[in-house]
Amino acid sequence: MIRHRHLTHRFVELLPDRLDPGVLYVSMEYGTIAHSCCCGCGTDVYTPLTPTDWSMTYDGDAVSLHPSVGNWHQPCRSHYVVRKGKVIEAGPWSDEQIATERERDRAAKARHYGAGPPETTPTAPKAPVKPTGLLARLKKRVARWF
Repeated sequence: MIRHRHLTHRFVELLPDRLDPGVLYVSMEYGTIAHSCCCGCGTDVYTPLTPTDWSMTYDGDAVSLHPSVGNWHQPCRSHYVVRKGKVIEAGPWSDEQIATERERDRAAKARHYGAGPPETTPTAPKAPVKPTGLLARLKKRVARWF
């Protein structure tokens, strides 16, 4: 059962240690969205924004997440969609449906990120690639510590 039917959003750089119920914390800097489970159980839910995990849309007023949020590893097993800040309860999934989705997710990651080193013949080494985006910013922050 869903307790929080609406999520306000907050764009933040760093996610807070304590997530307030009813708030969707969006860190574009770290490509992660976090919120307290909408069923009210108090579990922190993290949705990474990656090509194989979740995507977010912001229409200037509210945030939507795709696909749905399924807390299958939590006792509540809540399942819901966040669309334009509204929380829409989705039906429960069977253990078989969850296993099928987890396998689909593993396969998508393997396709996108590669399932390991390809079987190829040796070639000349490539020039080093200069990091950009999030990786470059993370490296700069770590370098400042030393």
